[in-house]
Amino acid sequence: MYARYHGKWHSSLSFNQTTERYRNDSLIKSDTWYERIAYPDMLRIDIGDPNSGNGIIFRKDSTYVFAKNKITRSVKNENELIFFLGGLYFSPFDDVLAHFKALHYDLSKFHTSVWKGKPAYVIGADKDDEKVNQLWINQDKLVAIRFIKYENGSKEEGFMEDQIPLKSAWSETRCSFFVNDKILQIEKYYDVKTGGPLDKSIFDPGMIGK
Repeated sequence: MYARYHGKWHSSLSFNQTTERYRNDSLIKSDTWYERIAYPDMLRIDIGDPNSGNGIIFRKDSTYVFAKNKITRSVKNENELIFFLGGLYFSPFDDVLAHFKALHYDLSKFHTSVWKGKPAYVIGADKDDEKVNQLWINQDKLVAIRFIKYENGSKEEGFMEDQIPLKSAWSETRCSFFVNDKILQIEKYYDVKTGGPLDKSIFDPGMIGK
């Protein structure tokens, strides 16, 4: 993955998405989210009306929630998907390995499998049903297509699907997330654009409302 995409992955990505939220397998809410990413580690999501001032900023290892253009909550919480889905190509390889270790993925474990009829590499696990953190990678495109994470007695799982080509790289356009095997959220991307300049101040929580 690193050899193929280091120095070639797009530095920024923007898209709109339809976001469906579920509880007990039933749809409870649907919103439009407007997302902008600056790799390796910044993501801003504006939720609903872009002028409402509601959303989330992920910046390095921190998460900031804002409502009506005011920060309402901030926590130490990394969005690992930014790393899996592009951020890893912007750091030295040794740092990438260290980051996987910090996220509790054991890179000494590895096997091959099949996911939705296509061959996959699996890092972090020696077999499909092992209850450890693992990342599944499409063998052809060499992009992440599934993760499973165990933490505090809970299982989190995500599927990244329907990849589209973007210059020399890819973007998923459908993501599904589960907690303890119950559907939590489905995301469908559209208006996907890459490579354009982004004003980095939009990722600065201190600039919210200014």
